[in-house]
Amino acid sequence: MNQAPSLAPDMLAALHRAAMPDFARWQRMIYATGGCARPVRLHGERLTVDARTGEILDVYRTADEPTGFLLTACGNRRASRCAACSETYRDDTYHLIISGLRGGKGVPEDVSGHPRVFATFTAPSFGAVHAHRERNGATLPCRPRRNRPVCEHGEPEGCGRRHERDDSQAGQPLCPSCYDYRGAVLWNAHAGELWRRFTQALPSVLARLLGVRRAALRRTLCLSYAKVAEYQARGLVHFHAVIRLDGPEGPADRPPDWATVALLDQAIREAAGQVVVPASDGPAPVLLRWGDQLDVRPVYVSADVDGVSDQRVAAYVAKYATKGAESAGTVDRPIRRAEDIAGLAVTEHARRMILTCFALGRLPEYRDLPLRQWAHMLGYRGHFSTKSRRYSITLGNLRQARADYRAEQARSILGLPAPDGQETVTLSQWRYAGNGLRHGEALWAELARQRITTARRISREREPEIPIEGR
Repeated sequence: MNQAPSLAPDMLAALHRAAMPDFARWQRMIYATGGCARPVRLHGERLTVDARTGEILDVYRTADEPTGFLLTACGNRRASRCAACSETYRDDTYHLIISGLRGGKGVPEDVSGHPRVFATFTAPSFGAVHAHRERNGATLPCRPRRNRPVCEHGEPEGCGRRHERDDSQAGQPLCPSCYDYRGAVLWNAHAGELWRRFTQALPSVLARLLGVRRAALRRTLCLSYAKVAEYQARGLVHFHAVIRLDGPEGPADRPPDWATVALLDQAIREAAGQVVVPASDGPAPVLLRWGDQLDVRPVYVSADVDGVSDQRVAAYVAKYATKGAESAGTVDRPIRRAEDIAGLAVTEHARRMILTCFALGRLPEYRDLPLRQWAHMLGYRGHFSTKSRRYSITLGNLRQARADYRAEQARSILGLPAPDGQETVTLSQWRYAGNGLRHGEALWAELARQRITTARRISREREPEIPIEGR
């Protein structure tokens, strides 16, 4: 007699969840969140009222739901926390960046003719680390050294291995005892301040190069930027930034003819070279600067000619907007206690940086730096993606447009009057009821996410390619 194959516990739980009477409604909710891995459950109600008469046009109560609650997406930007919400965040960031390069979303298309560059600001060296190196597509030895010298701790100062990009040893110090962990952590903690001071210094440098005062420069030129932070394998952040020159009124205003890519390139390099941030108020403060490897490339419209294409830049920035320090071998959640560090599933290099954060956080000269709070980020506490006010549309605008679109869909389904024909007011009251997926729901949420992702990819592939006549 043939026996039915046994099912894994997760599959049994998923089948049990699918057999529940509220599953169909729950599945529609999870599709509405995009397949969110950590959806938020809400209790409450929403009333749609005629603003002139006070008539109640629509009532929605979670008490009437088969599930007893409403699901909404968690909105976490990190791919390690929620793949579905991070994909939405990545798409929004892509549109934010590309609209500032090509126009659209309220930005004039003429902005594509403004001088702009893609700049990468790196951290200085705090010690030799293993690295992936290549030339003409061939992987090179990491750090070849003759006579195999060793450091004062007896560790080799060179490495003849050829590390691939995904090699776990890449980014790890050749000698942890020689590595300046204090300097590395302090640099991460002040990287955001370095960027702020750079954005303050750049207009002054431009004014000096042009031989005018800053007030006169503001009347003829406007600087706009959008930047994203990325962790290198060695656990240090660096910044990728699109920096653009506009006329004084912003992207709708063409800059003067003397505002060129070459001028912007020179100003960026000089401003980055002069920015210095002291790390503490102690008797011998550490002075922090940008690293020597500053890369500045012109951005062209869908063409790589001694530069980089706008589409590639937008995709690159959007990709790293969803990543955090976990890409450097650490964790994506705060570390509450020092005794928990030993048991973390992290690289030894990341563990030492985390321990350094906790150790420095106890010293009075660093009392103003919340290093223990941001130890899981290896000391960095800045925003991952920021932009100047006039660069392009905001993430809030994109989210509001998406919410308005969904509200219009809901009105159509419910048969409610259009806003143009009737003034309505929405009154709502919500209470947090928990978050995350319950037993047996993870499989169905992941299937929903995969189907939505596939549908998006097919939709993008069907979109006709718009020919570009010139750069």
